[in-house]
Amino acid sequence: MTEILIEYIQLGAQLGRTWGPLIVLVLMAIESSFIPFPSEVVMIPAGFMAARGEFLPPDPVAGLVVAVIAGILGSLAGAFVNYGLSFRLGRPFLYRYGRYFFLSAPSLERAEELFRRHGEITTFVCRLIPAIRQLISIPAGLSQMRFGRFALFTGLGAGIWVVILGLAGFALGKGTREMSYEELVPAGEALIRDNLGWIFGSLILIISVYVWVHRRVMRGGSH
Repeated sequence: MTEILIEYIQLGAQLGRTWGPLIVLVLMAIESSFIPFPSEVVMIPAGFMAARGEFLPPDPVAGLVVAVIAGILGSLAGAFVNYGLSFRLGRPFLYRYGRYFFLSAPSLERAEELFRRHGEITTFVCRLIPAIRQLISIPAGLSQMRFGRFALFTGLGAGIWVVILGLAGFALGKGTREMSYEELVPAGEALIRDNLGWIFGSLILIISVYVWVHRRVMRGGSH
């Protein structure tokens, strides 16, 4: 699907100076809902355009900040759709009719199993895993996870992923002026792969700190 969507990046780039933030918000909302859509073809070009002054606003840093904010808000909007539908419709409906919304039973079972095993923290961690990031909102809704906690964990996880993609595009935009939009997404994905060690190391540190603080708070509350 990524290769097909790349053909439309050039069209999006032409509209970026006027409608860039809105385009990012809408596409990231679609990507974060039950419709399979790679976020790489949204946020990497957005960062790239921001670096070249082709985003709104035209200042590179301000453009990147706006792109990231729009990406996070879009991710939250799409996640809220999944959460709300799951909360209201319930498990029988989703397992019976989910296939009509790109939600296969095995995928739903996998997401539910992850949520049962690891708890609410999965809404943060799984936002960083491409194959499961859209689906993890569903078991959160089915289990009627508190909305405030769901929004917090989802926003943190989605925010980290959006920042990573946006910075990858921004770095490529600052580093070259000759790269075409067809070359952009694969180059951005390669840049992220080359730095996976640093990325995952930082994420492990963040999660470890959260778990440690959470246990300390819970232990203190039990006295």
